[in-house]
Amino acid sequence: MVQDYSVMHLLLKLSISVVLLLLLPLSCFASNKPDVEGDVLIEFLAALNDSNHKITDWDNHFVSPCFSWSNVTCRNGRVVSLSLASYGFTGTLSPSISKLKYLVTLDLQNNNLSGPLPDSLGDMLNLQNLNLAHNNFNGTIPESWGRIPNLKHLVMRGNHLSGSIPESLANVTDLMELDLSSNDLTGEIPRQLFSTPTFNFTATHLTCGNNLQQPCVSSSSVPGSKGKSKVQVAVTAASICAFSLLLLGAFFGYRFHRVRKLKHDIFVDVAGEDERKISFGQIRRFSLREMQLATDNFSESNIIGQGGYGKVYRGVLVDNTRVAVKRLMDYHSPGGEAAFLREVHLISVAVHKNLLRLIGFCTTSTERILVYPFMQNLSVAYRLRDFSRLEEEEDVLLLDHIKKLLREKRLEDIVDRNLKSYNCKEVETILQVAMLCTQSSPEDRPRMAEVVSMLQGVGLAERWAEWEQLEEASIHEFSLMSHKFIWAEDSTHDQEAIQLSQAR
Repeated sequence: MVQDYSVMHLLLKLSISVVLLLLLPLSCFASNKPDVEGDVLIEFLAALNDSNHKITDWDNHFVSPCFSWSNVTCRNGRVVSLSLASYGFTGTLSPSISKLKYLVTLDLQNNNLSGPLPDSLGDMLNLQNLNLAHNNFNGTIPESWGRIPNLKHLVMRGNHLSGSIPESLANVTDLMELDLSSNDLTGEIPRQLFSTPTFNFTATHLTCGNNLQQPCVSSSSVPGSKGKSKVQVAVTAASICAFSLLLLGAFFGYRFHRVRKLKHDIFVDVAGEDERKISFGQIRRFSLREMQLATDNFSESNIIGQGGYGKVYRGVLVDNTRVAVKRLMDYHSPGGEAAFLREVHLISVAVHKNLLRLIGFCTTSTERILVYPFMQNLSVAYRLRDFSRLEEEEDVLLLDHIKKLLREKRLEDIVDRNLKSYNCKEVETILQVAMLCTQSSPEDRPRMAEVVSMLQGVGLAERWAEWEQLEEASIHEFSLMSHKFIWAEDSTHDQEAIQLSQAR
């Protein structure tokens, strides 16, 4: 009897884990607010005219472009860099790019883009590197670009720009590089621009006034001091050659050593990088090198998800098996290694139709990694935006449905029907914790240590009461907005209706 109860108790926990696994990812996407940066990038790409279809993974069904979009670099969930050089784009530069408020680098060199330069780039306060070289842009350089306070590198060579250089560019005090060569620019160069560390005005119709000898030259071509002798030049050249030879020798020596190492122990970690204290039955143990090869050295382009545990990478093993590699970023943090051991131990013995089986793991002195099968089922974000409806409920999403069942105490509709008996209080406690973990703001969600305490009955009542008050306020506010929208729509008076944007 005791043994049966233990089995049932374990099955109950596994079933509730399924609910948690389903609900926790929704916290990242529970808000119906459209992702502005994703929309901007889709509009931006459409204007670029990717007629060769080289960018194929920018999918507006994903909530954020930071997980798997190529050529997009993010920091703290914000797009900070777009590197799209030499893609053969034939369109224009959309003014909507200025909506990427955190963008630091925009590289579109070596394409066939044309049209005028957008004035709106002057509103990009964080932009530091702008490279539009070797395109077919025409018109003038916008005066508004002088309002970009942090601009450091502006490269516009090889276009068809005309007119004069705007005086406002002289106000960009942090400018380190200015290359306007090979354009149709005219007029006199503002004097302050000659203090830029690197500049190039060659192959233009610009005049330099009394600042430099005619014709205008680049900073790398400015005549040096007359006192420099030919001997100094020769010594400098010889030093550079010798240094280059040393670098080449070191490079080839490193490559030779690397090739020999890969040849003999490509799937073996280096000494000290393989922690042998952890082993779990027949689950495959991978080396760190295998994980690096599978994920292209944990490339940002292979990220398919992330959370409090770490990041999940798309990977391919040497036998062409597609896997999802879950990497614990900081196992030194409180509970980090223990959480890893608990998850490996639990999943290695758990068998359930709704639980993803564990293929293997990797552990070193600096890494804790789990390896799962790669499931080609798109993402939770895609499913949310598809607005798939439940069979027995109208116009509700999964999270709202669970909330409704919990309020109505219909636990039997939540728990796995294969469980014939369970502790209602225990189930309700776990579901309350799950609801707290699915709040839209990450700051409001409990930490893992708090989750463990609440599952033991410490502090849950207070947090749950606070959550219920916020839920009631949110529902009341939504009801008022909906009523106001319906009133404005039906009113015969000249009233402005509230527009409720649909989710993408």
